[in-house]
Amino acid sequence: MEEKKHASRRGFIKTLSTAAAAVAAGTVAMAADKNQSFFYLKRQPFFSANDNINIALIGAGGMGTQDTIVALQVPGVKLVAVCDLYDTRLKDAKARWGADLFTTRSYKEILTRKDVDAVIIGTTDHWHQQISIDAMHAGKHVYCEKPMVHSVDEGPAVIKAQKETGKVFMVGSQGVSSLGNEKAKELLASGAIGQLNYAEGFWARRNPIEAWQYPLPADASAQTLDWDTYVSNTQKRPFDEKRFFRWRNYTDYGTGMAGDLFVHLFSSLHFVTGSYGPNKIYASGGLRYWNDGREVPDVLLGTFDYPKAEAHPAFNLSLRCNFVDGTSGTTYLRLVGSEGSMDVTWDDVTLKRNKSFASDDPFYLEQLRKSGNGNAGRKMILPPEQMTFAAEKGYKGGPYDHMVNFFTAIRENKKVVEDAIFGYRAAAPALLCNDSYHQDRAMLWNPEKMQIIKKQ
Repeated sequence: MEEKKHASRRGFIKTLSTAAAAVAAGTVAMAADKNQSFFYLKRQPFFSANDNINIALIGAGGMGTQDTIVALQVPGVKLVAVCDLYDTRLKDAKARWGADLFTTRSYKEILTRKDVDAVIIGTTDHWHQQISIDAMHAGKHVYCEKPMVHSVDEGPAVIKAQKETGKVFMVGSQGVSSLGNEKAKELLASGAIGQLNYAEGFWARRNPIEAWQYPLPADASAQTLDWDTYVSNTQKRPFDEKRFFRWRNYTDYGTGMAGDLFVHLFSSLHFVTGSYGPNKIYASGGLRYWNDGREVPDVLLGTFDYPKAEAHPAFNLSLRCNFVDGTSGTTYLRLVGSEGSMDVTWDDVTLKRNKSFASDDPFYLEQLRKSGNGNAGRKMILPPEQMTFAAEKGYKGGPYDHMVNFFTAIRENKKVVEDAIFGYRAAAPALLCNDSYHQDRAMLWNPEKMQIIKKQ
């Protein structure tokens, strides 16, 4: 095992040296070449005219609409129906995609249509489980936005439905299919940063829209939207447009910062490392600025213990989210190891490695001589080696790759990169992060068996 590690590291260093010589500027293009890309087939689909896939959108808000726009960029995909509880969104869908589009307030009307092959679920989180299960049992393939479920106890039923029906089920954490995640996975496996021991992620937001203060339409009313259906599977309340249009702020419908943002970082981290997830989750935070009646914090800190597993050594993860950020903000996943670190986005990876020098290295000796005071034996502060691997111009991005993976799996009866099991293992620690915050205690989780561990 140890020899394998050293061999991998030697191979990486040799590759890095070659790349460094080729690009003095320190940037390497990540190409979607069939010899380099794990998802080459999904990035280069080839279909006949008879391979068309008809899709329907259930939940035509911001994310559902964006998912559909991306899906329609994939050759051979056609939108035939849209469902939403708000009438204006249905009118907007016809204006955007054609007057002949079938529209309805009832998702069950979508599922009975024989011309629908697959559905995109872009609803509020509290409807993900039921619609996903109903859709698969109705014979539809499913692309469900993240997080896969609204609470930890909902996950097993979705996994069961996928297994029973054999339908393709994909969770929409789009970065999993990106070139950036793929390159990070390759670099980690090659020994680029040595032994992984720590990871961290950070999301920042500073304007009202990004902090979920979405605009409230002037025509929003109990007549223009189906409020009774919206709350039919949760606590019944009088009509409240804020709870419909700003739903992420309320625990009945959304999953807060962890379910909206942390889940992306869990998905990427688990893809890159091959991990099943953490076994201990604890969180803190609070409402620091957005005192608008929301039930979830606007600053959240999560700490996670990852146990030693076949795929990776034990390591720790720290995640932060701040909706009161006065700077431009940053979004990244950083992996830190014994010999370096990686900053990972969907489009690039910046690798930093600790420098080491042989005692007879002429360059090193010259730098020591220049260090001053004639003390040639004194150590210096030297910067780490740094190289950025960036996607080539014209790269369509992780969301497109994710959709191509989904439709290719449907056409060729293949597996997707983020099925129900993967999606649940990414969602569970995010949801348990919320539980830890609200219950003010650490949550214990068995990531392999996907079960909560109760203290004796």
